[in-house]
Amino acid sequence: QARVVESGGGLVQPGGSLRLSCICSGSIFSIYAMRWYRQAPGRQRELVAAITRGGGSVTADSVKGRFIVSGDTAKDRVYLQMNSLKPEDTAKYFCNVAFSPMGEEWGQGIQVTVSS
Repeated sequence: QARVVESGGGLVQPGGSLRLSCICSGSIFSIYAMRWYRQAPGRQRELVAAITRGGGSVTADSVKGRFIVSGDTAKDRVYLQMNSLKPEDTAKYFCNVAFSPMGEEWGQGIQVTVSS
């Protein structure tokens, strides 16, 4: 069974930075995409950033210019460099891995708290 594990979360003051990592292991299929989602209390889960097989990447408008997604689906990992963090970025961040030809797996999530 595939396993998705996030790391790098924590507490940071506004304006600070954090780097999240996600590593997928144990998959028997190749990876089509690796995505970062986040969900804050009272808010719907939203896509933050993603990388896709072939080198494509996207970032949400809410984090564009502050967050940088990088990684390699062939190496089963994705990173999220978060800069200029705001209290609004406080959420549990989840790594989602989509496989080809089918299936997906979620990490358990990691908390990011931006507070003074």
